[in-house]
Amino acid sequence: MLSIQRFADRHLFEAATRGGLSPQQHSKPEPMITRSPIRSLTALLACALPLTAQDMPTPGPEHKAMAAMVGTWDATLHTPGPTGDWMESKGVSKKKMMAGGFWLVDDFQANMMGMKFVGHGMSGYDPLEKKHVATWTDSMSPYLSIMKGSYDKSGKVLTMTGKAIGMDGKMTEYRYVTTMKSKNEHLFEMSMRGLDGKMMTTLKITYKRRMNADDKALEKGAVNKRD
Repeated sequence: MLSIQRFADRHLFEAATRGGLSPQQHSKPEPMITRSPIRSLTALLACALPLTAQDMPTPGPEHKAMAAMVGTWDATLHTPGPTGDWMESKGVSKKKMMAGGFWLVDDFQANMMGMKFVGHGMSGYDPLEKKHVATWTDSMSPYLSIMKGSYDKSGKVLTMTGKAIGMDGKMTEYRYVTTMKSKNEHLFEMSMRGLDGKMMTTLKITYKRRMNADDKALEKGAVNKRD
């Protein structure tokens, strides 16, 4: 998501690193370590023991809640233009749960000013830190974005923070806020800390779930019932 803002402001990043072997990688190979037959047999048997269901981690309620995001979403993007006006672009997000039920995978595509943009995100929940976590990569940046955060008390607003390379090539603070409008619509807002030290909103995306005729009829019935 960070690269969408860079694209709107027409900032391009240069490659940060180049391949190469360190002097340590040219050192002599380490001597072979010998192990006793008993220790090797014990290790082999330990690896051969089958894992029971109790040994395997299982998805918690936070992971199961993410499954509600599975589906195809039509995205409307707004990025700041050179004159201060917001420019609009269209995109599509396809979300699915990875096998195991721990990770929500987001494959995102958009057409921005005639250029194809492709992004890939992963969202999960860390039960040790008790934080929601997310990563993002895309076709316009060599950098990996890592974010962590929590929902508010209402359970409808997820705020995540992290640091990434800014438009000036230096590490800067970013904030993602996702507001759940309903089960079929949510708003994503990205902000970054500017040179003046203040957070400024640099991207807004409205996601609306793509529904078939049956889904729309059910939603309409639910709305009428509430009214």
